[in-house]
Amino acid sequence: MKHLKSEETINQRLNIMKNEMKQENNKSISLTLIFILIFSIFVNFDFVYAQGEQVGQSEPTVCCQKTNAGLFCQDVPQEDCSPDSEFAIPTACESTAACNPGFCFDSEEGTCLDNVPSYICNENGGTWNNEQPPQCGLGCCNLGDQASFVTQIRCRQLSGFYGLETNWNNGITNEQQCILSAAVQEKGACVYEDIPGVKTCKFTTLGDCTAENMFSEGQEFPDVPPEVPESENGNETLNLSPGEVEFHTGKLCSAEELGTNCAPTRQTTCVDGKEEVYFIDTCGNTGNIYDSSKLNNDIYWADIVSKSESCGPGGNNEGSASCGNCNYLLGSYCRASDSETGRASYGENICASLNCVDDDGKERLHGESWCVHGTGEEGSIGNKFYAGAVGNRDFRLICNNGVVRAEPCADFKQEECIENSMETEVGTFAEAACRVNRWQDCTAQRNVEDCSNTDQRDCVWKDGIEYVLFGSILNGTSLDRNSLVEAKKRAEAEGITRENIPRGACVPEIPPGLNFWSGEEAAGICAQANAACPVTYEKGIGGDWECVKNCECLERATQLKRAELCTALGDCGPKVNFVGTSGRNKGYKISEEELNKED
Repeated sequence: MKHLKSEETINQRLNIMKNEMKQENNKSISLTLIFILIFSIFVNFDFVYAQGEQVGQSEPTVCCQKTNAGLFCQDVPQEDCSPDSEFAIPTACESTAACNPGFCFDSEEGTCLDNVPSYICNENGGTWNNEQPPQCGLGCCNLGDQASFVTQIRCRQLSGFYGLETNWNNGITNEQQCILSAAVQEKGACVYEDIPGVKTCKFTTLGDCTAENMFSEGQEFPDVPPEVPESENGNETLNLSPGEVEFHTGKLCSAEELGTNCAPTRQTTCVDGKEEVYFIDTCGNTGNIYDSSKLNNDIYWADIVSKSESCGPGGNNEGSASCGNCNYLLGSYCRASDSETGRASYGENICASLNCVDDDGKERLHGESWCVHGTGEEGSIGNKFYAGAVGNRDFRLICNNGVVRAEPCADFKQEECIENSMETEVGTFAEAACRVNRWQDCTAQRNVEDCSNTDQRDCVWKDGIEYVLFGSILNGTSLDRNSLVEAKKRAEAEGITRENIPRGACVPEIPPGLNFWSGEEAAGICAQANAACPVTYEKGIGGDWECVKNCECLERATQLKRAELCTALGDCGPKVNFVGTSGRNKGYKISEEELNKED
């Protein structure tokens, strides 16, 4: 209340002062009062400010890995640190190893960021450096008529996305220069007089619109830079002197306002590196994308129209007689028209399909790949797989630009073709690849668990005593009377008895091809399926011999299963060729010998 009275006193004094100022004999007193009042105001303000300085004190902070707000590596009070934060250190974050800011480089994307804590960088798969690494060096990435000031790796990424060759220049040291360098790639009409008095034109870039590039060889004209009209609509035409060129950004050579000898036509063309069908003018320059409805449209023949603003945007326009806006990613591309691709209303080109039809009559999308199993050389590929066919190999087939191309996997089934599919906007899309066939240690596995370990091998388990690989104990040695004793010794050494012998066999999921016509490797692998089955007979008084033990070994079904086991090991056992013809021999032999009781 004291301060309020002070303000009331000031107001009263001001009123008195105003009245006194009207009197000429009191001027000096009024000035004195003004000075006193102003001084008292400053005194009051100083008092209030001084009181404010005494309020509030700084709170201690910690370096918090994660705050309640979801931020990382922040200096905040302890209560603002999230309960699940990995650390809360009572020091500044820039003084810690985990939150020390530096350069973070992403080797996959090619991006490089400054002032990133090492913890954040490493958590997101980046590579952190205290100082700027060479990979973070920037340069100008040319992307056709565009440019970007990025790292070299990022330039590769962007160039691949646009289907361009990498063009990176580290001689350009700032973004402004980089953007300006792209201006020379702007497309437009370059007008000049190749013949005195006759204007002609070439559709090109600003950088290529020079007298040296435009005029015929032998013509001696001074080197004059292109004149670019400065009017708002770009339609002004200058009078050209010999040797002069004039560039019109965004214009086609057939634009009437340019006054050239280039006129519209009904012809079309395919352009290297472009997917669409384009109109061409009488000078051979490309116009806009072919659109039969714009054949006589003066504006369409004057200004460049983008792909997205042309006919049929977003579609592939396959086989369209009226629209040439092809789409490579959707499976169409500019090609000469014929009875198969279709006929356009005008011109000799059309958006032809890039898709294919496989041997089974199934339509395959452009870029799609799938597996087939054939034999022999490329060109003799069949569309069927004959189980157990000698020498069969896998092929990866690819639909590319309307043509099916074959890529053989490694011979002797050392590689297998694997296939997967995904659903896309245009239908099911298959992808295939050749993968190494890991069959080599299958027969060494003695239980289902090890055999089925797909992280280490490609095997399958055939269950049953009739599939036991007796020969694997002898490393492929054939089992006969002379080797039975050796087999018994090795089995005992490995702890294999009648009670614990595996009731089955681990065999390759995809039987390998074997060089069976030469060498001993194939014979050794096939011999692992050899088996000896002692059958016990008894004969009563006056009776016939009767089987009393292991009689199943005499059954035809058991013998066929042994033959099947041979086939599962590779090019062993009964085989047929790729046309289904059986071999001259059965591929296996069953013999019976009488053994002594002690054997």
